Amino acid sequence: MENSWKDQLDQALIKQLGTKKGKQLAKKYLPALSMSYCEQHTVEEAIADLVQIDKLSPDNPLAIVFYESPRGEHPLHITLYRYGSSIPLSDILPMIENMGLRTYTERPYRIAIDPNQFIWIGDFNVSYAHSHLFTLDQVKDIFNEALIKIHVGDCENDGFNKLVLGAGLSWREITIIRAYAKYMQQIGFRFSQQYIEKTIAAYAVIAKKLIQLFYLKFGLKQNTASKDKMADLALEIQADIDAITSLDEDHIIRYFWSLIKATLRTNYFQLDSHGEPKKYLSLKLHTTKVPDLPPGQPLYEIFVYSTQFEGIHLRSAKVARGGIRWSDRPEDFRTEILGLMKAQKVKNSVIVPSGAKGGFILKKSLNLLDREQIKQEVTHCYQSFIRGLLDLTDNFENDRVISPPKTVCYDDADPYLVVAADKGTATFSDIANAISKEFKFWLGDAFASGGSAGYDHKKMGITARGAWESIKRHFRELDINIEQQDFTVVGVGDMSGDVFGNGLTYTPHGLLLAAFDHRHIFLDPNPDGRKSFEERQRLFNLPTSSWEDFNPQLISKGGGIYKRSSKSIAITPEVKKILAITDNSLTPNELIRAILKAPVDLLFNGGIGTYVKASTESHADVGDKTNEFCRINGNELRCKIVGEGGNLGFTQLGRIEYALEGGLINTDSIDNSAGVNCSDHEVNIKILLNKEINQGTLTEKKRNQLLTKMTEEVAQLVLQDNYNQALVLGFSAMNSLSYSGLYQTYIKELETVADLDRSVEFLPDDKHLLERKAASQGLTRPELSIIMAYTKIYITGELLKSDLPDDPYFATILDTGFPSLLIKSYANAMQAHRLRREIIATQLSNQIVNSMGITFMYRMQIETGQPVADIARAYTIAAKAYQIDDLHQLIDSLNYKVTVQTQYELLHHVRQLMNLATRWFLHHRRLEGDIAKNIAHYSQSISKLEKSIPDLMAGVTKEYLDKIVTQFVGIGLSEKAAKKIAATRAMYTVLNVVEVATQNKFDLGRTAEVYFKVGSTFSLVWFRDQIGNDSREGHWNSLARLSLRDELDNLQRRLTIVILMNDQKKLESDKLIAYWFAKNSFIQQRWEKLMEMLLSSSSIDYTIFFIALRELSTLITVE
Repeated sequence: MENSWKDQLDQALIKQLGTKKGKQLAKKYLPALSMSYCEQHTVEEAIADLVQIDKLSPDNPLAIVFYESPRGEHPLHITLYRYGSSIPLSDILPMIENMGLRTYTERPYRIAIDPNQFIWIGDFNVSYAHSHLFTLDQVKDIFNEALIKIHVGDCENDGFNKLVLGAGLSWREITIIRAYAKYMQQIGFRFSQQYIEKTIAAYAVIAKKLIQLFYLKFGLKQNTASKDKMADLALEIQADIDAITSLDEDHIIRYFWSLIKATLRTNYFQLDSHGEPKKYLSLKLHTTKVPDLPPGQPLYEIFVYSTQFEGIHLRSAKVARGGIRWSDRPEDFRTEILGLMKAQKVKNSVIVPSGAKGGFILKKSLNLLDREQIKQEVTHCYQSFIRGLLDLTDNFENDRVISPPKTVCYDDADPYLVVAADKGTATFSDIANAISKEFKFWLGDAFASGGSAGYDHKKMGITARGAWESIKRHFRELDINIEQQDFTVVGVGDMSGDVFGNGLTYTPHGLLLAAFDHRHIFLDPNPDGRKSFEERQRLFNLPTSSWEDFNPQLISKGGGIYKRSSKSIAITPEVKKILAITDNSLTPNELIRAILKAPVDLLFNGGIGTYVKASTESHADVGDKTNEFCRINGNELRCKIVGEGGNLGFTQLGRIEYALEGGLINTDSIDNSAGVNCSDHEVNIKILLNKEINQGTLTEKKRNQLLTKMTEEVAQLVLQDNYNQALVLGFSAMNSLSYSGLYQTYIKELETVADLDRSVEFLPDDKHLLERKAASQGLTRPELSIIMAYTKIYITGELLKSDLPDDPYFATILDTGFPSLLIKSYANAMQAHRLRREIIATQLSNQIVNSMGITFMYRMQIETGQPVADIARAYTIAAKAYQIDDLHQLIDSLNYKVTVQTQYELLHHVRQLMNLATRWFLHHRRLEGDIAKNIAHYSQSISKLEKSIPDLMAGVTKEYLDKIVTQFVGIGLSEKAAKKIAATRAMYTVLNVVEVATQNKFDLGRTAEVYFKVGSTFSLVWFRDQIGNDSREGHWNSLARLSLRDELDNLQRRLTIVILMNDQKKLESDKLIAYWFAKNSFIQQRWEKLMEMLLSSSSIDYTIFFIALRELSTLITVE
């Protein structure tokens, strides 16, 4: 029978395929066909099998045929042809079942072509519950392709594949549905993937319409007809969803529709270099249009889906930057990345871009891979993720924004995408920049900072140096000069690390008593400062060093180096003393907790992990399970200062708890911001110079030489920001209790205008602020750090909305963001910088807050009702006119010469002047026209009158000025510096003098003499003193004081004008006023009576003040 059947097959092959092809197949395969195969197949079925088999090869090992057979109870069959080895049933059956089929039988066959070459055939008899809804010809091709793609791993094996037969969707079309579902899981969608799969399969007709909608929205043939079709289809989908009776199923299907509507771009229609669809799907979403998300979401996000990885990139603004990390949280990596994006937003408040963050997870199990294989898998997925982001990012071509190829965009131009190294991707900057080059992306190697042609943060030590600016500020407040005085330190980290290594080689005066990392614990209870410092330097320069490399001969008595894997560690008397403990032995985790609690001057964190939380938090709240057994509470710390060179060493509540106990601490986003700041400078410089390279006026080699040459100046620009921010926080912390009411209203304002969520940022509510005030406690530095960041973010945003960055004058602000070498050589190119507006807004925002404090802008707004941009203009005019930078430099030059408290007092004088001057320029609308001319006009007048002002004062005012000068000289200032600072308040009056002289064409010096004489003669100085001494809190009290001051200024100007108008005989100022009084004796008599009543009053009463000033105004008018 077998031979007869094979003869028939031989003849049929020749007849059907031709003599040559038929004989070829018969010769090759007929001897390999088993008896069971021959018995169970017709000749026609065998020909079909042999045709499929002959297509197989090592490069094409699988074929699938979905067909109908008239034999048997269930006519549907799936035949799998596999070259080399069979497919285990445990693999293939779930794939078939996930496509909605039931399997009844399997008939396996092995065809041995030769001893080393095998073909496996598996024929599966299946059924489909809804087979009447389609014909085989309609679905067999997409079914065969889908099953192959599932098997090779290009398509996931899950219940969404039911849509192949249920909706007639291809595997790629189903990938769209699957990607949205995966995104839904990441945003915390309340239904499981299994339920979503079941629901979408049940509404396959709607699923098909959703895909049609996706094609119409993002298909490449966009025209009026397609838009009309899309609108009509949307109405159909709406009606279909409305007809769903189950609320949960309605929610699921409607959410898919909502996500398609929220999608702005996709790479679905793009092709790779081989002309094939890409193996990953990128979706750019307008997050604010995604339903049901809690507050604090990004502006945009890109979700990249692949069977190998999934990734998310979140941006809080169009211009935003942040690292890309390899996440180990597959279930909720978006939650992790969102938290980091928010932290990055705060950290980035000092630089041009807002916060962004990206992360990806691997789907492949790494358990059986070695280190090199893991590295290759991470690198491959990282590369695909980066490509997925750039697929949806605009580019520049000859200064024209161009959209990505084969991409329909529903948002404005969006060409700014910058990434950075992060956890698991520390060495990937060059990889990212290579992809940037592959895409011909306009940023070039500015795309990922810190690459081989970028700034080496470890070599620069920039992050640690920035942290030390904060630490030095703390030590100054304790009257300790770390350049001259020894201090004790414990630390987290080891000398091979960037931050810890650079941090612990910053000064030889830091006596390191103890430190730990994930491998070792280092103890040196009585170190030789110089020798220990030199040994730390040696370890820092030793590649891949550990604490075990520390020379044990240099460790003091009782110290040592211990493995964290030890069961217990004996505690010597010397270690007991420095850690203030009594235990004779401790486990490594117990010893680490004791080190963290050590009564030292400084705890320096330069490592990885969260080691301090609040007593009100659980370890689960922290989210760092690895370190929970060595973690302590903030109120258990006994160090005086914390320096956070590393990230996330403390929870925010842990910081606040420590600060409320009197500890000096900022936040990690303040202390280690130098790293991200340096990267931003690098990116902005490269944007500038890369344009020169593209124009052929600069070579890449020359650019790299320039970058190297400017390294230290870039570092100084960055460190100045760290210095300034630490100063602002120190000054604000000292005064936060006095301004608690103001902060209370300001936090509410930030919730409205800056998207601040006080619960997310752990800022106290009104009730807790009042409790703090009752306990004589204000806001802490960690809390003020957050408020300062949001203040800068808000100001920058408001400036960008205005035309201020386009004002030619503010081109000078642009210079402050670049090294001097570029200012000299590329001045014109800088003005055409693609981030010109953003740099100007950011630099000016930093200047205002760093100079004037956290609440200045808010106070100006509530006092004047003016917009941020006008306040910024007024501040700029005032600052330049009074040469405030010189005053700040003068105060900074007193570091270690006077106490910090004295410096803060001096700074307060300067700020008072600027408050008054800024308000004056706003009140008198001196913002129009050429700002440079305005500045020149007022600054010349101020310079002319500066020396004479003290001599023009009289009476109590003169006595007060002399007293302040004597006080300042007594605490260490030179007489010149003392006079300059003491006269700041009086210098404000120059603006009124200039106003009177200019408007009336009076002599400036003569006007000043009369103006000051009027102030003393009419007791207006006394009025100002009384108003200044009033400390009553509240918005209305503040506005009342301001109104009274304005009225005083107005009266003094009017009196000066009236008296000078009567100056017919050019009398001396005293005689001139006496002459005027003689002519208007009724005014003098009336005013003297009013003053007598006021002076006899026992308390300040604004009502009486307003009446008195109004009376004087009336008297002048009558005159």
